[in-house]
Amino acid sequence: MEGRTPIVVGGTGLYLRAALADLDLPPAPTPGARERWESLYDLRGPEHAHAALAERDPQAALVVHPNDRRRVVRALELHEAGGSLAPPRDQLWSAETRHPTQIFGLDVPKAVLEKRIRERTEAMFESGVGEEVARALRSPVSRTASQIIGLREIAELPRDEAIAAIVLRTRRYAAYQRKWLRRISGIQAISADRPPLETAAEILSRAQVP
Repeated sequence: MEGRTPIVVGGTGLYLRAALADLDLPPAPTPGARERWESLYDLRGPEHAHAALAERDPQAALVVHPNDRRRVVRALELHEAGGSLAPPRDQLWSAETRHPTQIFGLDVPKAVLEKRIRERTEAMFESGVGEEVARALRSPVSRTASQIIGLREIAELPRDEAIAAIVLRTRRYAAYQRKWLRRISGIQAISADRPPLETAAEILSRAQVP
């Protein structure tokens, strides 16, 4: 509504950017292209597939490692559809927005974050995540779903080993997210190691929202 201040919370980098600014979406892939490039990668090997990418899209090849199967295949698929994994301008990290925007990032000390990760993982097991995973795997799961942190660990490892493995993967993912946040142009760090209402109050104060 006119006169109101919209607030966007959470989401991946792509969703955040799409909400705040104009973002060109990649072209639709050619039917069957992904399967063909996956077969090439699997049958001929990473180096051959990466060489094929370098021949077609040298800039994309520079930012993709040959062993990163998913991104090599995606880059080849995008090129075939008329796009590129390495567009001329990186819109995701651009400071341009449709309207005047303030961006806040919640920051938690590393030790506190790691403690929360372990506590949350243990709480998942107390709440019956083992049974939930067992039910899910009784039916085929998609490739995307199979990459969920904890799915295979819970299904294949004893409880204590699964907890340790999930904590480790989550810590690595959190480190990646912290690095990602620092790349956002103009982001303002807000301490979140305190009661949520205090954190919200500081955000509203900085944003000058009544």
